[in-house]
Amino acid sequence: MNEPKLKYYPTIMGAIHLVVLYIFIQTIVDFPLALLDYYKGTDYLYNPFKKIALGVGSTVFIFYYAYRRAGVTLNELFPSKSFNVLVLIPVTFFLWAAHNLIGEVNFALDKILPPPPWFMELFNKIFESDYGIYGAILKVVIMAPVIEELIFRGVIMHGLMRNYSGFTAVFVSALMFALFHLNPWQFPATFILGLVLGILMVRTRNIFLCILGHAINNGLVLISIAYWDEIEKTFFFQSSKSNQLIISAVIATAALALIFLLSRPRKAGRN
Repeated sequence: MNEPKLKYYPTIMGAIHLVVLYIFIQTIVDFPLALLDYYKGTDYLYNPFKKIALGVGSTVFIFYYAYRRAGVTLNELFPSKSFNVLVLIPVTFFLWAAHNLIGEVNFALDKILPPPPWFMELFNKIFESDYGIYGAILKVVIMAPVIEELIFRGVIMHGLMRNYSGFTAVFVSALMFALFHLNPWQFPATFILGLVLGILMVRTRNIFLCILGHAINNGLVLISIAYWDEIEKTFFFQSSKSNQLIISAVIATAALALIFLLSRPRKAGRN
């Protein structure tokens, strides 16, 4: 009689439960505050002390919950094996080129399903801060990559890579990562980012590389928003749209090849 295959935490269902739980914890606080702000004209939802308390509290709870369920050491849950730091160069070029290409997809999506003004206002608040550009960098380029990578490329991919094939682990984690942001107009960009970061985790087994890659991506987005008036005047963006797409496609393809070349594949028998 064959024994059932041991399933490590989290499986796909366990990962879905973890992400839903994380969103639920924040929603039970945010939703009542949003209603209160709407009817009373207050601004409790975006109070910096509330955001810090909720962000830290919900994240600590999720990490502790997942750590206890996984039953492994922190080094296993968040691996940090050596990697070639030069891989960050093609990662940066790929993300820049991918954003140019995905921009066309988003443009087509916006024509089919235009985002409502209130949603775009809510989305833009992500890149705003009570402490100016430095606060935005802390929130978008540092805190978000650390928290999200520890969850998706750390906890979630730890279980997925041990239970399923590398392809399944990368695809499912990227899909969940994109859905987690609850923004259909952002889905193509977050899904591609999730795929790249998942590939890096499978090949290098280093959570810090994934955090750096995520930080680079968010930094590029933040720069493009803050300095778009200057950026659109550069030679590249003054050229024709077809040239922009061709150059971006060539750079993305070459950068992806270099990413695979410079990232070290995971060796059999190692966590």
